[in-house]
Amino acid sequence: MDASIDKLLPLSEATYYILLALNEPAHGYAIMQQVEAISEGAVKIGPGTLYGAFANLEKQGLIVMVREAERRKVYTMTDMGRHVLLAQLRRLRVMVRVGEASAPFLSKY
Repeated sequence: MDASIDKLLPLSEATYYILLALNEPAHGYAIMQQVEAISEGAVKIGPGTLYGAFANLEKQGLIVMVREAERRKVYTMTDMGRHVLLAQLRRLRVMVRVGEASAPFLSKY
């Protein structure tokens, strides 16, 4: 794994869902709605959290603002953001596989 990517992992739950939501360019309110929908209501991000995350993600080079429309900034994920998201998905797959194999009693629940 690329050392620069490794430094950005693990992603927080909010960051993970924000990046997933930015598979297509979107503005803040749409992203908040998308995060809630794709997390099946488990994650709700408020404006303060979202715009703080945007600042960090831009600084890290994971997202970029592509345009401003009607006072709404539209963001998209960068190639680096995609690489980091894929690395996080690999980490999660390993965690699930090892967890299921190591704790078969969990299948009862």
